[in-house]
Amino acid sequence: MRLPLLLLPLVFASVVAGTPAPDLAVNPAAQTAALNPALPTIFIAGDSTAARGKGAVQQGWGVPFAGYFDSAKVNVANHARGGRSSRTYLTEGLWDKLLADVKAGDWVLIQLGVNDGGAINEEPPGSTRPLRARGSLPGLGDESQDILNAVTHRPETVRTYGWYVGKMIADTKARGAIPIVLSPTVRNIWSNGKVERGIGRYREWGRELARRTGVPFVDVTRLIADAYQQRGEAAVKTMFQQDHTHTDDAGAELTASLVVAGLKGLRKGPFGSLLSAKGETVGADSIGWLNLPEPADPALPSIVLIGDSTVRNGRGDGEGGQWGWGDSLGDHFDPAKVNIVNRAIGGLSSRTFRTQGHWERALMLLKPGDWVVMQFGHNDPAPLNDDQRARGTIKGTGEETEAIDNILTGQPEVVHTYGWYLRQNIREAKAAGATPVVCSLVPRKTWKEGRIVRSGADGYGGWARQVAAEEGVAFIDLNGLVAQRYDEMGAAAVDALFADPHTHTSRAGAELNAAIVAAELKKISGAPFAGWARK
Repeated sequence: MRLPLLLLPLVFASVVAGTPAPDLAVNPAAQTAALNPALPTIFIAGDSTAARGKGAVQQGWGVPFAGYFDSAKVNVANHARGGRSSRTYLTEGLWDKLLADVKAGDWVLIQLGVNDGGAINEEPPGSTRPLRARGSLPGLGDESQDILNAVTHRPETVRTYGWYVGKMIADTKARGAIPIVLSPTVRNIWSNGKVERGIGRYREWGRELARRTGVPFVDVTRLIADAYQQRGEAAVKTMFQQDHTHTDDAGAELTASLVVAGLKGLRKGPFGSLLSAKGETVGADSIGWLNLPEPADPALPSIVLIGDSTVRNGRGDGEGGQWGWGDSLGDHFDPAKVNIVNRAIGGLSSRTFRTQGHWERALMLLKPGDWVVMQFGHNDPAPLNDDQRARGTIKGTGEETEAIDNILTGQPEVVHTYGWYLRQNIREAKAAGATPVVCSLVPRKTWKEGRIVRSGADGYGGWARQVAAEEGVAFIDLNGLVAQRYDEMGAAAVDALFADPHTHTSRAGAELNAAIVAAELKKISGAPFAGWARK
């Protein structure tokens, strides 16, 4: 059984650095209705991908977005304007106009970047693009460039993308409102059956800026790209009637629903209580807060990690000090040669990683030449069916099954063995042109007679080894290797490597385990890992 993948609806597009969107003719007065001062307001600061467009063939998501909210509970004010970058949204006074209406308790959705890659001032020689002078400097720093603006004929100090968006965040906070950073939309551009998953580094910079400033981030890019990939190139094409950047009415509707899904998925977010009946039908992006990574450079090969919290711990960064070894694996490989994409998710078993759609989303990222490193087992011993997580698998590697009515989902499900789920991952990764590597589960901090307890042949470690051998793929006995290292260190030293009583490692523990994984990957005969290692 497959549970629905987050949410199907979506569409929209983003313009690449150096290929700015056209400055679409819009009626600014038609962007917003009169605001009820007694209600909170959701403001949208954006470009043509959110602004009111020219009609049915080109429309921004901010237009249908209001229909997902109850107008008796909240205002929606769409201040997006076509053709604007983070820079020109400020320098043309659009931001000041929006900010004048912001009050304590409001929210401001900031989605800019698709036009920031344009020229800082003059277009390059031979360019046929209109003169706009709207580009921002790349990055999040304090760099600046003084120019005589070729459009306004006035001196101007141009700043970085991060500086402009950072100012919007700070201004919003100063008003007592909550800024929310949204990553850009996705263009209808495909290669080898894969949709382009964002352009430039604006998504990455937006995510980092949100982290630094402690504000929510919604990865709209991921939501859209996943949904496009699921729908397929032919279906997505029908929603782009004008160009590869701007959707039609149907596409705007789908994109708006995905933005709503992202907002509903924010931890401790209030948006669920503000929805209309239409908005209630949209499922929440329940994994959005994890900020799952994607390949930093799509042109490079990737090492994609799948597993549970011992591989990637969303609680890392301060909440309990827990880290998975996948969080440190990148320290051992050159980012100019290979991407490290850690798609592991805490609390999942080999079964629920698949049934909740997480493997399907990871599989979308794979291309020939990639590698998939998988480690499951910690959560597989749980009950097959309960009102907590219903995540257990049948013990062993055989073809045994058990039919259940899943208490959590309310749906019938056929549960398989631990080994069966691993085999499906291996075979599907191979079908995508990637090479799988199976790891046994890292050991827990459980001692018996002076040694760390191992997972034996008749356990998840042994079953992982067996499946790897039967499928002809590399196997890393992480359970045995890490246990041996713990034995050598002794109980007192190992205590410092854990952030809870026995399961989740601290940063130091994650680094130790990652070093062992990296060393074993480099030993795989014929594999490229040694060539990808940091010097």
